Amino acid sequence: MDFITFILQYAVPFLAILTVLVFVHELGHFLLARWNGVKVEVFSVGFGNELWGFNDKHGTRWRLSSVPLGGYVKMFGEGDMITGVDDTEDRPMTEDEKKVSFHHKNLRQRTAVVAAGPLANFLFAVLVFWAINAAFGVPTLLSAVGEVIEDTAAEEAGFQAGDVILSIDGRAITEFNELSEIVSANPHVTLNFEVLRGDAVLHLNATPRTWKDPEADDEESEHANTGTSKGLLGVRPSMEHVRTERTGIFHGLVLGVEQTYFFTANILAGLGEMFSGERSANELGGVLSIAQFSGEAAQGGIVSTLRFLAILSINLGLINLFPVPVLDGGHLVFYMAEALRGKPLSQKLQEYSFRFGLVLVLLLMIFATWNDFGRLFEKFG
Repeated sequence: MDFITFILQYAVPFLAILTVLVFVHELGHFLLARWNGVKVEVFSVGFGNELWGFNDKHGTRWRLSSVPLGGYVKMFGEGDMITGVDDTEDRPMTEDEKKVSFHHKNLRQRTAVVAAGPLANFLFAVLVFWAINAAFGVPTLLSAVGEVIEDTAAEEAGFQAGDVILSIDGRAITEFNELSEIVSANPHVTLNFEVLRGDAVLHLNATPRTWKDPEADDEESEHANTGTSKGLLGVRPSMEHVRTERTGIFHGLVLGVEQTYFFTANILAGLGEMFSGERSANELGGVLSIAQFSGEAAQGGIVSTLRFLAILSINLGLINLFPVPVLDGGHLVFYMAEALRGKPLSQKLQEYSFRFGLVLVLLLMIFATWNDFGRLFEKFG
């Protein structure tokens, strides 16, 4: 792959997706700041020198900066949250300045402004999923066999890739999840499958083997009635047999909320498994992994790109809610402490906490990038 191809396939989609997500996140902060009467001095997509910008009627400088790997909103009075000194001049604020200063807003207002960034990412994910569901439809895997796993009940019964399962014990099915539900509920029960293979209709008998939940108690898992033992046929679905149906407006929105919750829960579960040691931390990816997935999503088409955009937006929202100083979650922890104490934490404690948080974030970025290079060496080495 030459350099130009790499830029077009990976770098451009990555920067485009990142720019959209940064804009959404910072727009959340911006809108709540404006709503609460805070003067916003700068809204920047990217860091470094300004490439292009303009001033709006409220005095905010909107700018596109030279390093497109993030962004920020600079609010008046945000620079020194303890003393209330103006960001640019070493003097006390005037009464008019205090009215538009972030520092002089009450605790509820400051909390709302900080929390609005991550919440905007979750709301954006819901809206993107909603758009996909309503405009393009929801894909449903049909009851077709994409792969037969070796040494399973399916291989023993004679299933082949490409088979379309029409019914099980006389019960007609069309979707793969129906197949999974019936098989799962019948471990060690012989089932009759009506199968379409080419132009011929066949009848195959298969007895699903028992799959035991590895987290279940050994004594309990010996009994199917406990619900811990499930039937396993041994087939994977066919990605070529998919039905796509557009949802209604309301149902698409409800489904968008459910999809956002599903991915949020799964991401948190995965992180929890990394912390507990059940999964390797080497799975953690950095900028290079995001760039790779962005390029692959873009090559998959508009729906693939939008779906990746929504999932990455959820990731960005979650990361920013982590209780790490310098992230939004760290600020929220400080505000929680302020609510309990009745006054802010000391300036020195906050300063050292932010330094620690910055070091922690940098180390995490280095570790994730190291994992990225390791995967690249495995792939091309």
